[in-house]
Formats: sequence, structure tokens, C-alpha cells
Amino acid sequence: MKRHFSPPPLPTRNGVNPSFVHLPTGLWTTTLAFLSTRFPHISAEIWHERMKKGDVVNEHGLTIQPDAPYRAGMCLYYYRELPFESHIPVQAHVLDETEHLLIVDKPHFLPVTPGGHYLQETLLTRLRRQLNNPELSPLHRLDRETAGIMLFAKTKAARSMYQRLFAERAVHKTYLAIAPTRLDLTYPMLYQSRLEEAAQFFVMHEIEGLPNTETRITLLNTLGEHSLYQLEPLTGKKHQLRVHMSSLGMPILNDRFYPIAQAVQLDDYDKPLKLLAKKIEFIDPVTQQQLAYESTLDLIEQNGSAI
Repeated sequence: MKRHFSPPPLPTRNGVNPSFVHLPTGLWTTTLAFLSTRFPHISAEIWHERMKKGDVVNEHGLTIQPDAPYRAGMCLYYYRELPFESHIPVQAHVLDETEHLLIVDKPHFLPVTPGGHYLQETLLTRLRRQLNNPELSPLHRLDRETAGIMLFAKTKAARSMYQRLFAERAVHKTYLAIAPTRLDLTYPMLYQSRLEEAAQFFVMHEIEGLPNTETRITLLNTLGEHSLYQLEPLTGKKHQLRVHMSSLGMPILNDRFYPIAQAVQLDDYDKPLKLLAKKIEFIDPVTQQQLAYESTLDLIEQNGSAI
């Protein structure tokens, strides 16, 4: 059965969609008590203030007051706020635009969508504000640490049209990476493994079982201890390229998660992850034309160094 989704009862604010939470069965007497328990990092006083301002509503758009009784099964919408958010000193560049698509070159370190410590300092929020388009939405994922081509749908109707291409694996992506040189392997090679989420937060790992990931790896240029590789993911699991390269004993240069996740630290803008989403190709579902977009960014320094 096809499901129909209604738009959220709160509009986009400053380029950010409202967040939502479903109310489970529980012993809370008021909605305020639940929110204070569910989000312990936000004080009851702050939730009280948000509710009085009308920034917490139910699925029908009705304002929830601080003394409102708790009702399991209800869905609440609210605006997420951060007390402090550091500015990320990098800029994205719009490469092209069609009637339905926005094609953007994303720099390293900039998250695509809000989450965690990032809200306003994300590519999506910046673009929505810049273009005054609250319907703008990303069509695929790209790690915060990774740079390169990102596609955005300009309308909700376009999003469903183009996302189908990704679901059907009708989009070909080409990445470039700098990693340790291994001349004992035969290239191009096809690497397969089964990837699942690890117990450690945000990290993926390989396990025994039927492969669910596949990457074609080609050696393009040897740069001494490091080399330039072309990576073509034939599947789309989180961190797939990073895990595959690490498993082959050649982790991507400046990767802070693989092979061993390092402690959280401030970004070093002089040491970006040497992974670039260089090219994306597909047949446009509207015009039926073959489209290809290529990043203008590069991984190799002007002096020829990989570092």
C-alpha cells in the first residue's frame, strides 16, 4: 500500500526543517516532563520557554502548552537549537543548475545536513538560505570529511523522481583517493565484503557473510609512499570506500576513523581526508539525456605533493 506523507506542521526556519519525536507509552504526567527526560541536555526551563513561544506543536499544528497532559502515540514537532555552533571556514560552489537540480562542489569538513553539533553550518542550510528555497534537499549522502559533487533536488516532486535513480543504482559515481602505495596488488581490482555498523558509534566494520558492498579500485598514479587511486562504489553503504581501502592495508590519507577511530578533536583544515567525489553520471529521468558532472577540486597539492 502506498503511504502518503503530510508536510510538517511547522515551516522551515532559517533553512532548517523542524525536528520531531513520537511519544511512546510511559508514566509521564505532562509532555514537558517527557521532553525533559527524553532530551536531558535541554533543561525543563528551555522547553517551557519554547512551548510558551509556540515552537512545540502536535501533528495537527496545535501548540502544546507546558501543562499539557502526556498522550502516548502523539507526534511532536519542534525547532532544534544549539547554544553555540562554531563557524566552518570553507565555502561550497554551485557548478550548475537545471530546472530540477542543483549541482554543488562540497568542500571538506562541511556537513551536508543538520545533525549533532551542526545546524546552521551545513551545506543544506547554507544553500536554502542563499537561494531562498526551503524545498531544496540532498539526493544522496557525502561524509562531512569528504569533498566533491553533491546533487540537490530543487522541489519535493523532483526529489522523488531523482532519488529513484539512486535506489535503482542507476547513478555511476567516481571517487579519487590518496592512500599508501601497494604495488603487490593487481589493478583494477574488485573488492567485496559484508559491512555492518560496529558497536562503536558511527563506525562500520567488516563481518563474515554474504558481501553487501562492492568497490572497483584502480591505481592511477604512484606518488612515492602514497598513490592516487580511482574508486568506483558499485554499492552505497556508509563509509564503504574508507573501510575497503583500510581493509586492504592502505587507509585513505588523514582518515580519523579507519583503521582505528581516533579521539574526538578539533578539525585540522590543513589535513583534510584525501577522498574526493570527483564525478557523477546518470540518465536524466525527465530529458532522457546522459548527464555527467565533475568536481573542480583536486587532492594533489600544486607542488605535486599528496600531503
